[in-house]
Amino acid sequence: MGTAWNERRNEALMGGAILVVEDEPAIQELIAVNLEHAGHQVLRAANVPEAEALVREVLPDLVLLDWMLPGPPGVNFARQLRSDQRTKDIPIIMLTARAQEQDKIVGLESGADDYVTKPFSPRELLARIKAVMRRRAPQLTEDVVEVADLRLDPIAHRVSAAAGNIDLGPTEFRMLHFFMTHPERVYSRAQLLDEVWGDHVFVEERTVDVHIRRLRQALEPTEHDSLVETVRGTGYRFRRALA
Repeated sequence: MGTAWNERRNEALMGGAILVVEDEPAIQELIAVNLEHAGHQVLRAANVPEAEALVREVLPDLVLLDWMLPGPPGVNFARQLRSDQRTKDIPIIMLTARAQEQDKIVGLESGADDYVTKPFSPRELLARIKAVMRRRAPQLTEDVVEVADLRLDPIAHRVSAAAGNIDLGPTEFRMLHFFMTHPERVYSRAQLLDEVWGDHVFVEERTVDVHIRRLRQALEPTEHDSLVETVRGTGYRFRRALA
């Protein structure tokens, strides 16, 4: 289970794993094809029970959620995601034919980050997804990140500083990308496991310490290792500036 999850998680991290909850087969297919073409891993559900089962197995990076579904409506599922500690931070985009202002308010108040009315163009939807993920999950975007003269390019999978390129293993690269897009925040080992490895990976929390040590060793030649700060009794923090 751990190996399979790691493979799926690594694939998802390239563009983000998106759960599409849509009961109209033609619309679901159109959305899925365009998302896959854009590099996303797509999970599909036609109703809330199917969506719940998928979320129990794989934590998506974003949910595209139709309002009108057979059985429980999408707004109910949005509220459910927001009320669960494990899923409360997943970005949600509501898809609906309801265009009245009050409907939009209800959708947003249920926990949606954005609201897209039907019909919509695939290009508009992809732009909305990119905007939401940039706000809520910047480590899943393709944007180049720069902190304290340290530059990380997700597309080229390259980290560099003024002194030259820095070689990192895949786990250290993902960890550094997460840190650089979430500077000055303290994360526990458990939180880093969820963010970097995935929430269904069952490994010891001390595994994080091993990869932190490797990351620091890789950053040491350019003196960027001091950016990774240990917060005693809590976890780790990535600083915005060198000490």
